[in-house]
Amino acid sequence: MEFSEIALRCGISSAQEVADIVAGLERSGVIRGYTAVTDDFAVSGVPAPVKAIIEVKVTPRRDGGFDQVAQRIAKFPEVTDLILLSGSCDLLLTIQGESLQEVANFVAEKLATIDGVISTSTGFMLRKYKESGRIMLNDENYERLKICF
Repeated sequence: MEFSEIALRCGISSAQEVADIVAGLERSGVIRGYTAVTDDFAVSGVPAPVKAIIEVKVTPRRDGGFDQVAQRIAKFPEVTDLILLSGSCDLLLTIQGESLQEVANFVAEKLATIDGVISTSTGFMLRKYKESGRIMLNDENYERLKICF
């Protein structure tokens, strides 16, 4: 999004002011990087990777809680995201592979065999409707929401 559009949406007077704020956030480490949101189905000639979301139940370690298991899981290159949750599962992973079989092998041979992993539940991503705030089906038309008090 252009700085001028951010300024308009946030009520900031100029695009330069937004640029200065963003630069400060980058220097301070609040903004750690940027990610391109792509439509995997629109990339021609390259098969879309198989992506899965895996819920993992873990037995926490005595001195490290969930951190030791999470740090081990995070080292696998197949794991793109790893989050500690409250609720019905402990860890939520997003993984990527070349095929359903590759993802299944990762779960069976690497993830499930880690000491402390109690169970896994895998869901394969079939279609993205929205990612990182962007609607993936149609062009996003911005409409400022009405605020009521």
